[in-house]
Amino acid sequence: MNSNISDKDKKDWESFLSKKESLPNKDKEFTKKNVSKIQSCDLHGYSLEEANNKIKKLIVDSYESGVSKLIIVTGKGLHSQNDKDPYVSKDLGILKYSVPEYIQNNEELMNFINEIKDASIEDGGSGAFYIYLKKKPIK
Repeated sequence: MNSNISDKDKKDWESFLSKKESLPNKDKEFTKKNVSKIQSCDLHGYSLEEANNKIKKLIVDSYESGVSKLIIVTGKGLHSQNDKDPYVSKDLGILKYSVPEYIQNNEELMNFINEIKDASIEDGGSGAFYIYLKKKPIK
């Protein structure tokens, strides 16, 4: 590195330091745009009604607070007791199927949602799903 600094460079540097203006932090702006809020919820042990109530509150609250992605763990239904009750569907009583169906049939909730997708294996695979929320408009 050259240790000889010209007089012009010294004056420019002193002028810069004496001013009160600051340079914008481009790194801060960059990271702010790319940070997405993710929240997860595990519904193991919930009844269908409890799960639907919980998911409704979660979607509304998450939308209001700017969360962009929800990971909903329902389980695969392997330990479900539905097969012992002849009045309950063995398939549709399982949270894995019923919770996404409840969401898709609820127009109010669908107004907050961009997409519902199956989860990747590291987030629960077939025992979980993602909900991608819309951004709340700035007022």
